[in-house]
Amino acid sequence: MSKTAVPSKPRTAYLVLGMHRSGTSAVTQLLALAGATLPANVMPGDEHNAKGYFEPWKIAIFNDERLRAGGSAWDDPFAFPYAPLRADEEDAWAERATALFDEEFPRTPWPLMKDPRATVLLPLWRRVLDARGVAARCVIPVRHPLAVAGSLRRRDGFAAEKSVLVWSAYMLAAEAYTRDLPRAFVGYDALLADWRAEVARIEAAHAAPLPRLTEAAGKRIDGFLTPELRHNAGDDGLEALGWAGEIAAQVLGWFQARAAGEAPDPRALDAAAARLAERRREIGALVSPMARDLSVARIELADALARLQVAEGLEAELRALTRRLEDGWRADQRNLDTALQLLDRIDAEASEALARK
Repeated sequence: MSKTAVPSKPRTAYLVLGMHRSGTSAVTQLLALAGATLPANVMPGDEHNAKGYFEPWKIAIFNDERLRAGGSAWDDPFAFPYAPLRADEEDAWAERATALFDEEFPRTPWPLMKDPRATVLLPLWRRVLDARGVAARCVIPVRHPLAVAGSLRRRDGFAAEKSVLVWSAYMLAAEAYTRDLPRAFVGYDALLADWRAEVARIEAAHAAPLPRLTEAAGKRIDGFLTPELRHNAGDDGLEALGWAGEIAAQVLGWFQARAAGEAPDPRALDAAAARLAERRREIGALVSPMARDLSVARIELADALARLQVAEGLEAELRALTRRLEDGWRADQRNLDTALQLLDRIDAEASEALARK
């Protein structure tokens, strides 16, 4: 691993692609510590990912909007393959995406973009990179789909069948849309076990060193890639999930082989994509609109909760102000009563003095 790299082109973007909950955040943090530049507006961590997501939240919102515009959503098992809109609509979305890219990555030579939704929308984002003359290097983490399913069950309550199908769609998209780009396949468990070995594989696959992987950066990566990042373990239970598990197993076998340094036949993925497309023709008209509508419902619920929180906050402020005004009024009333009593005494004393004269 080289400590310092000089860009061979004016700008080269690192794209972290793959499924949600697949280790994309860990890979993104590693690349950021090694010199790539995170977006200007990064999504903070929460109880599901305390160390952070490292996603450009504005781009994530944009991607959700674009998926809904196409009748899909981030958790749609049939979000692959990419379905373009009318040419004029695609142009408008591309203009918006380009403006967002410029906002998030102003003039940085090594943009680092990680939003899993961008995986199934990669034809759009590649158009943005081409328009800006930005080259791309891809890193695709590979995690067992049942480990992903366990995480999504805890976070979103998804059935395992749905989760492994969504995982399959994202992984098929990550591979299909990057066949002509420098790309590295990284086993998530291998990354946590020996990240230096995986970085060496990334650099070899890209035929280029990471931008600034210094000794100090390595120490910070050691502190970040810790065992507690492995929240859910996968197993060999895909066969129990019926045709969804069969598709996922076929996709998993290819990616595991590729992450291990082998050169599996891409026709295995083409066959899995064909099976997924067949299911899409059968039930996609029912599933995809439902995923889109649920996405809209989630947004409306989040907006309602936010409005409720604002209203509750305003109510609390109003109550506090009322209490302060009441306390002030009572204090003023006491002061007035005291002043009136003093005036009464002064008046009485003055009357007595006049009576003595």
